[in-house]
Amino acid sequence: MKRLENKVAVVTGAGSGIGREIAELYAREGAKLIIADMNMEGAEETVQTIKNAGGEALAVKTNVTVEEDIQKMIDTAVEQFGTLDILVNNAGIMDNMYSAATVPDEVWDKVLAINTTGVMRATRKALAIFEEKKAGVIVNMASISAVTGGRGGLAYTASKHAVAGMTKSVASQYGPLNIRCNAIAPAQIPTNITNSLTQPDAFGMKQALRGVNMMSRPGTKEEIANIALFLASDESSYVNGVIMEADNGWSAY
Repeated sequence: MKRLENKVAVVTGAGSGIGREIAELYAREGAKLIIADMNMEGAEETVQTIKNAGGEALAVKTNVTVEEDIQKMIDTAVEQFGTLDILVNNAGIMDNMYSAATVPDEVWDKVLAINTTGVMRATRKALAIFEEKKAGVIVNMASISAVTGGRGGLAYTASKHAVAGMTKSVASQYGPLNIRCNAIAPAQIPTNITNSLTQPDAFGMKQALRGVNMMSRPGTKEEIANIALFLASDESSYVNGVIMEADNGWSAY
């Protein structure tokens, strides 16, 4: 039996990168997918790949900063597939490595809106379903910046620390209801999000690069997707409230 047989999953930011990799792996393991992304072209490409492999998926245009989009995303899962079992909060952006002295208000507001408030709103919506079922899994995409201070800019680091805190809060409060919430904290994974760094803040980038020479190698999308599969499956049934660092030991130094 496949590890996610007959499960229904919503993956945000699944039109590319790690989100797409997670969605495609979940589908291969038997899940039915809502592919949530602002980029409908990318979302439809993910859907087509899943369908070509014999899976079930539907694309929903979703801006995680818009409450109505969050509602539609989750409601569509229930309307199309009957329920929701797994929520993967993967959508996120970086902050051009702005330091505390240089971060503009608009960058701070945008990063927190997507990386933190979007996670809260999707989690809030999903919990209404999970509480009724007394079952459900949330996998949050944090970052190594969720457990360290020097790997990202101020807004990004603050947003991912908030995700780590929310993960532990949800696990603590809802664990007795058979609801699990864990997070993945990857280091460098070459994807479109890292390619989005344009004209990074010179001071912030210089400080963040101080320890990069200690990183043995970048990770891969496949390695992160495999962790997301483990956390969504019954194999991790006793794992709750964990921020799983995925950096090949980099932050252990």
